[in-house]
Amino acid sequence: MRLETNRLVIREFVPEDWESVHRYASDPKVTRYTLWGPNTEEETKDYVAGMKAMQQKEPRTHYEWAVIRKTDGELIGGCGINISGSNGEIGYCFHADHWGQGYASECAKAMLEFGFRQLGVHRIYATCRPENIGSERVMQKIGMQKEGYLREHMPTNKGGFANSWLYSILSHEYVPES
Repeated sequence: MRLETNRLVIREFVPEDWESVHRYASDPKVTRYTLWGPNTEEETKDYVAGMKAMQQKEPRTHYEWAVIRKTDGELIGGCGINISGSNGEIGYCFHADHWGQGYASECAKAMLEFGFRQLGVHRIYATCRPENIGSERVMQKIGMQKEGYLREHMPTNKGGFANSWLYSILSHEYVPES
């Protein structure tokens, strides 16, 4: 499975991706607002192996992809959509060197297109930690609406529980780019 945008190739993970993934998954700056990380090499290898195994599941409800920059073939991040009934949850994570260049928004738009047009979900949502202003801007930029504040709704591997902003967009609100 493969998706393309103007600047990105969004493709399935392969085992050899672990080193590129580890460059961002082990970075405390990148994982500051995640529920996981910073990863050890073993954790990153296990993650990539788990994503490879998930590709074989039927029916498939969990899609996690490597994000490759077309200009040079560099793996710069990851993204995904998880399906539960008529809902999809999207997420994205990029190496800090590639923040602020529109890659997360471009990738998130591709997740909306895939979820609504190919998977037929009714609602797609995303969450972010309240301090993660960059991620919140991505959700706003792709047309999601703020639904509310989730208090301590998810445990983290860093100890404690995370608060999140919740954003969503409905299929009839989605307007694909022309």
